[in-house]
Amino acid sequence: MSPSGRSILKPSVLIAVAIVLLSIVLSIIRPVFIEFLEAKTFDLRFLLRGSLNPGDEIVIVGIDDRSLKEVGRWPWSRDRIADLIDAISSGGARTIGVDIIFSEPQATETLKTIRKVIRAYEAMGMDNPAFLKHLRDLEREGDVDARLSQSIERAGNVILPLVLHVPTIYEETPEKRDIPDLVYDYPFMIVREGEYYLPIVASGALLSLEDFVLSAWSVGHVYTQYDRDGAIRWEPLYVELDGMYYPSFGVEIARHWFGYGRDEVVVILGEGVIMGEMYIPTDVSGRVLINYSGRAGTFTTYSAVDVLEGKIPEDAFRDRIVLVGTTALGTTDIHITPFAQIPGIEKQASVVENIIHQNFLRREESTRLVDVMVIVLFGIVMGAGLPGMRALGGGIFAGGLFAGYLAVSQYLFVMHGLWIDVLIPTLTIVLMYSSLTAYRFLTEERRAREIRAMFSSYVTERVVDELLKNPDMARLGGFRREVTVLFSDVRGFTSYSEKRGPEEVVTILNEYLTAMTEIVFKWEGTLDKFVGDEIMAFWGAPLEQKNHAELAVRCALHMVKRLEELRRKWINEGKEPLDMGIGINTGEVLVGNIGAEGKKMDYTIIGDNVNLGARVEGLTRRYNTHILITEFTCERLKELFRDSKGRTRIGHVRLTGLEEVQVKGKERAVRIYELVNLKAEK
Repeated sequence: MSPSGRSILKPSVLIAVAIVLLSIVLSIIRPVFIEFLEAKTFDLRFLLRGSLNPGDEIVIVGIDDRSLKEVGRWPWSRDRIADLIDAISSGGARTIGVDIIFSEPQATETLKTIRKVIRAYEAMGMDNPAFLKHLRDLEREGDVDARLSQSIERAGNVILPLVLHVPTIYEETPEKRDIPDLVYDYPFMIVREGEYYLPIVASGALLSLEDFVLSAWSVGHVYTQYDRDGAIRWEPLYVELDGMYYPSFGVEIARHWFGYGRDEVVVILGEGVIMGEMYIPTDVSGRVLINYSGRAGTFTTYSAVDVLEGKIPEDAFRDRIVLVGTTALGTTDIHITPFAQIPGIEKQASVVENIIHQNFLRREESTRLVDVMVIVLFGIVMGAGLPGMRALGGGIFAGGLFAGYLAVSQYLFVMHGLWIDVLIPTLTIVLMYSSLTAYRFLTEERRAREIRAMFSSYVTERVVDELLKNPDMARLGGFRREVTVLFSDVRGFTSYSEKRGPEEVVTILNEYLTAMTEIVFKWEGTLDKFVGDEIMAFWGAPLEQKNHAELAVRCALHMVKRLEELRRKWINEGKEPLDMGIGINTGEVLVGNIGAEGKKMDYTIIGDNVNLGARVEGLTRRYNTHILITEFTCERLKELFRDSKGRTRIGHVRLTGLEEVQVKGKERAVRIYELVNLKAEK
């Protein structure tokens, strides 16, 4: 690789390494804004996947807008809830989950009136047992709490919610709230410590009324953990309260569904929950990723008013899990999920479905190591590949990596339930492509300026444009190459200039040099330099020219023809004409920038073959001719002068071998040839 190539590679490598290190740091520390954006990519994967069939094990009875319109506003009287539970239970439901908290007694106005009458009757000391018994019977009939408790007990399979208060990060000194004694009857019985765990800790609890809880089969916490954008993606399977660990609503529903006792469920803190032969892995906080089946309405749902009025299929609840909760838009139990807003009871349904089908999503800590490996791989592949690609090719390459990684992440999500990070690896691709492409663009712009500045005075604009398209052809370091060099010198210029004023000398010399330079450029030569009245040009660099010897010879013949035209012009103007000699040689030389770096550099050629060309030009005076070429140039032209029929291919010329001459600097004699007579070269 050339020095210029190495100078481009080194900064490219540094850029790639810097981006990789930045990505690795972000992947390890996962700052808030990264987690926020990554969560959005997680949501997008749900949308791309679409809805799934959650099965028919779970049915929802929703207290929806139509139910509120026909039965009455929320909250309903508890005798209505009792009727609902009775209807579901009589329908053969195996498990009933009621996601409604009944924390305060509820008495109708009629019941309140009856109780006032009883208290007044007793206060007056009136003795009428029959009337008092009648009042007591009315009280019992109007006691909706007692009726609901009886319905729950009669069903025998109802799970009620346990509301836990978990302090927020904004509560600097959270106060421990009152904890009902009854709560301590419902924690996990078997809890084991894992290697590392960081549980969610609650500071208070709220239960339904004691009669309801004692009548229920169990209770489970309904604590919901919201992400920073307000969406629910995680479900805590257990929460710590006063040193004990309480199961979630979904865990208790699944436990009843499978028929496991409390002693058949084991919690391994920070690792997972074992339920019979089933193992549910969790993160260090006891959370699982909810695998939502779809938008609202994905689960089979019946309106509560239809259940109360018996307008549902006869076997709608048979041997199923039936979840009861509010679904009306006017209630507060509406949550944001990766799909859309859904009622809280549907979130609970998703959790239960995930447990019984064992299809929670996973985001394992080990995936961080995978992220780092992917980032490093992308860094190596793109850092090595992009610097050698054009912008379009690099864009296609980077786009392919980007799309490929997205496809892999979506495949793992859909087929294996695995959430791997998308944001940082794809951000690595974007940063790598944009940074290296921008650097390449800036570098190429700088190189283009260098090439234009370096070669614009040496070669034609066409050659400069070609060098810009293929900058590797304009390597600025030294390299060896076979070229043909041409030296042209004005004969007797010293005496000529001594006899004339400087203005006249400069004028005629400029006219001569301008004409000769145009011819050099016409024949695609590289103008090396002017040394007084001497012209040095060469062919074969910076662009490779396979016919460099031919181009040099054609240029020399054209220069002689043009000189004849100038001589006639000068004579007509009354000026003494100039004359010149041209020497041409072909051979290997060293090409490169030579000079004082940072001061003055010239793109030129050096070597014995350059010196030979200059010395051959000096022999033109001895042989009184305009053009002399060496045997090395003649060898390159042997197919040029005569074709298979003996005809010349370069016009009407005469190539005459003169003799072998010993040239200073050469161990053996070199044969030289005279080239004359150009008639029709323009």
